Amino acid sequence: MKLYYHPASTTSRPLMLFAAENGLALDMQVVDLFTGEHLQPAFDVINPNHLVPVLDDGDFRLTESSAILKYLADKTGSPLYPKDLQQRARVNERMDWVNTQLCRDLAYGFVYPQIFPGHKRPTAEVQQATLQWGKERAAAWLKVLDERILGNANAYLCGDAITIADYYAASFVALAELTGGDLAAFPNVQRWLARMKSLKSWKQVNETIDGFGASLKAQPLVSL
Repeated sequence: MKLYYHPASTTSRPLMLFAAENGLALDMQVVDLFTGEHLQPAFDVINPNHLVPVLDDGDFRLTESSAILKYLADKTGSPLYPKDLQQRARVNERMDWVNTQLCRDLAYGFVYPQIFPGHKRPTAEVQQATLQWGKERAAAWLKVLDERILGNANAYLCGDAITIADYYAASFVALAELTGGDLAAFPNVQRWLARMKSLKSWKQVNETIDGFGASLKAQPLVSL
């Protein structure tokens, strides 16, 4: 299987982490987002959305990070994606929540407009309003994650056992740290993210984005 990805990509890192933690050998094909390789005609043939990740499994091609992660877990028979109907539905629910709620406001509404030039709004007024809205909304979702999804009792997003929902969500939640936030206002989230960072492959998988984050420290960024 071939995975088209970029190591700084928020949606690529959950797949990288799953593969590394579970000894899954993938043919890793970097698509350089910073030089615009994903916008070139050659990649348009692979994914007309011009996004990574993309998985090729023989003549089967799959886009969308969440779908790819579920596919890899099913293909390898991973216990991280339970077979029980209700347990699996809970994993799916958590991953959909990250996609439709947290990602929208934390990533695209707050972090990306600050760190990626292509996401910056056209005027200072619009940029400021975007960040204010994104910060408020992201904080509200993190509060839900902290108090209702994790709470004091749950070690992971679906209870006591780690699942692919944790692999998926951790990449997005960690984005808050790129703008200088420490998640101290969300102690259960902070505790859970520390647990994810203790995985043996976390540091290796995240070394590129961590290096990018270090390069941002001199910039005047708004944090949560």
